[in-house]
Amino acid sequence: MTKSPLRIAVLVSGSGSNLQVLIDKQLNNSLNIEIVGVISNKETAYALTRAKNANIATFVIDKNEQGKTYKRAEFERLALHVLKPLEVDLVVLAGFMKILTPLFINGVKDELNAPMVNLHPSLLPAYKGLDTHERVLKSGERYHGCSVHLVTSELDAGQLLSQAVLDVRPDDTPATLQNRVHALEHMLLPRTIDFIAHGVIDVENVGDVYRFWGN
Repeated sequence: MTKSPLRIAVLVSGSGSNLQVLIDKQLNNSLNIEIVGVISNKETAYALTRAKNANIATFVIDKNEQGKTYKRAEFERLALHVLKPLEVDLVVLAGFMKILTPLFINGVKDELNAPMVNLHPSLLPAYKGLDTHERVLKSGERYHGCSVHLVTSELDAGQLLSQAVLDVRPDDTPATLQNRVHALEHMLLPRTIDFIAHGVIDVENVGDVYRFWGN
């Protein structure tokens, strides 16, 4: 018996390359998901174009009728209002650059009864926050990568689900390292979602952190 697709909503702020990977895998049936909505806090985000091209519902929560950017609490209330009728199984933050508060995080958990995961460009718990590639190079780390974790009210501190690791090369720059980590992200996020869809990762009772090596 074929399982129903995992219903996913994706929150984005930028170009949406990771969203595009999920769209492609949905379209070629290599990932048993249905992206039921894409929400952006930036009306100029190219990720919205990617979603529209795939006939996925998009929602922009950027500025109010007076042209002022929504304050965080109002954004979160509106986003929850958008999500409720979508009946999502999973909320994914992929290049979403807005820090969320307990209002939204608890709303997703308690009102939608859905887990929420974030893709972060470092090997957490190291290098939370921004500018991870520059900081890794400045610190002389041997390894770098990306992580998928459950979202909590503490920034980039939720339970780890999976990581992809690469060796830092002597000639790496922040730009080359970013490009290499992007390639890892495109592998890690769909694989992690696939593990969630098939019960390999139980978000209610997380066991081992799954780690993969890249180039």
